[in-house]
Amino acid sequence: MNTIFKKKISIAGRAIGSDFPPYVIAEMSANHNGDIRNALRIIDAAKLSGADAVKIQTYRPDTITLKSNNPEFMINEGLWAGRSLYDLYEEAHLPWEWHGEIFSYARDVGITIFSSPFDSTAVDLLEDLNAPAYKIASFEMIDLPLIKYAASTKKPLIISTGMANDEEITEAVDAASSAGCTELVILHCVSGYPPLSSDYNLRTMQDMGSRFNVMAGLSDHTLDNLTALASVALGAVVIEKHVTLDRSRGGPDDSFSLEPSELKKLCVDSLRAWEALGKVDYGLKPGEKGSLLHRRSLYFVENLAAGDVISSESIKSVRPGNGMLPKFFDDVVGQTLKFSVSYGDPVLEELLYCPPTKRSP
Repeated sequence: MNTIFKKKISIAGRAIGSDFPPYVIAEMSANHNGDIRNALRIIDAAKLSGADAVKIQTYRPDTITLKSNNPEFMINEGLWAGRSLYDLYEEAHLPWEWHGEIFSYARDVGITIFSSPFDSTAVDLLEDLNAPAYKIASFEMIDLPLIKYAASTKKPLIISTGMANDEEITEAVDAASSAGCTELVILHCVSGYPPLSSDYNLRTMQDMGSRFNVMAGLSDHTLDNLTALASVALGAVVIEKHVTLDRSRGGPDDSFSLEPSELKKLCVDSLRAWEALGKVDYGLKPGEKGSLLHRRSLYFVENLAAGDVISSESIKSVRPGNGMLPKFFDDVVGQTLKFSVSYGDPVLEELLYCPPTKRSP
C-alpha cells in the first residue's frame, strides 16, 4: 500500500476529518418499502433532522444474487428467515428508474445524496448521476474488483467492514489504493440486525484508523444512539445509521432503523459530543471565571494587632477565594503584621512585611 490517504476529505463541499463535526449519513436502504413517495419523505426527514447526507443502495436482484430456491440461496435465520435472497432483494431494491428523480429531489432539498453500488453497472449509473462519493457495503467489501472500479472514479470512498478480519480489511484498503483512491474512510461495523452494543468493541475502530492509516468511522445497526455517540468520543469522523419513517411498518429494514426524531437527536448529540472533545486546554474556561471566587484561600480566624506574629492557629484555608492561596500557608505563619486584622479578614500580601510571592529566589 503506497498511497497516503488524506486525513481530511470533502463530499459535496462538506469537510470530513477529526477537525470537523461527525459526518452523519442517513441510510435509506430498503425503507422506501417499494414506494417512491416514501423515499422522498425520507430525504425530507434526513434534511430536517440535520443529517449531512442521505444514502441509497443501487442494485437489482439479478446484480446481487441468483433467482434460485436451492438451500444456499435461502435465508434460515434472523429477520428474513424463510425468504430467498432473490425475493428479498426484489422487494428491497430501489428501482433504477427512480434514481434520477431521487437524486434531483435531494439536490433540490439541499442535502447530499450518494449510494452503495453493488456491481460495476451500478457505478456506471451513479456516475451518470454525478454521485459525489461511493460507499461499499460490508457484504461487498471482499469484492475487490468492485472496490477498484468505484475507486477508479477518484471520488471519496467509504468502506464498511462488517464481518471482516484484519487481512480482509488490508486487502480492501490496498485495492482502493491501487486504483488511485486517496480519499478513504473505513467504517467499523457489526453486520447484525440489530447487534448488541457490546458486540461493537469500539476500540477496534480506533485501532483501524491507526493500523491502516486512514480515517475511521462507524456504521451502526444498534437500536439507539449510545454506541454512535460513544464512537464520537473515540474519534469517529463518519456515523451511518439506517433511517425509516416508521419503525413499525414491517419493511425489511424498518425494525432496526431510526425514526426521524431519533435521527435529529443523533445529529444534535453527536455535534455536542464532538464539541465536548475540544482541544488540549489547561487554561481557565469562560464558564469557570465566576467560580474562582469560591475556591479556598487563607483567612484570619482571630483578631490580631499590628506587630503581632501570625501563628498556625491564626489563619485557616476556607472558602471563598479572596485571600492568598492555601499553598502559602507555611510562608505566612511566622510573619509579622503591618496592620491590625479581624476575624474573617482575608490574608493579603499588603498585610505582611515580607510577602512570599515577592521574595528573592
